[in-house]
Amino acid sequence: MIIALKKRKENIAEYLLYMWQVEDLIRAARFDAETINREIVARYDQPADVKKAIASWYAGLCTQMHSEGIEEKGHLKAHLDLMAQLSKLHRDLLRRPDEQVYIAAYYKTLPLIVQLRAKSAGSNDDEIATCFTALYGYLNLRMQGREISQPTVDAMKQISLFLACLAEKFKAWETENLKA
Repeated sequence: MIIALKKRKENIAEYLLYMWQVEDLIRAARFDAETINREIVARYDQPADVKKAIASWYAGLCTQMHSEGIEEKGHLKAHLDLMAQLSKLHRDLLRRPDEQVYIAAYYKTLPLIVQLRAKSAGSNDDEIATCFTALYGYLNLRMQGREISQPTVDAMKQISLFLACLAEKFKAWETENLKA
């Protein structure tokens, strides 16, 4: 909860990747509150009242995941909605002549997106979802200590840079919308 709130304010891409990890942790704990409290919440170096709030946050996520039918796979609707907002912003940025830096980052990343989409034939993911899925898979491989080829590492660095650029644009867009 603490990390999620911080990431949500600072970097939407990191937030979404973090929340996907949280969804997977909940699944790994089989939605069991005792396991979540013992294996996740107890590890926070926080006062009891904060740990109680964290446990409640996880319980709420469990409830949401059950109600949305994503116990096995998938993402919460709120996260999918954020992805849709990012995709819309991405399309809007590509149409703006004053966004040359963003457009250049996109075109540098586009061949990688094309390769990834070709490898995941049958996937209906848009370009932004493809980038997130690839980066999440890469992060999971790294956490598992798996060997990763240098071309893959290089590709993920480029995708990460592109998503960081989009995250900066999203933060500015969201801040501007909040002012309006």
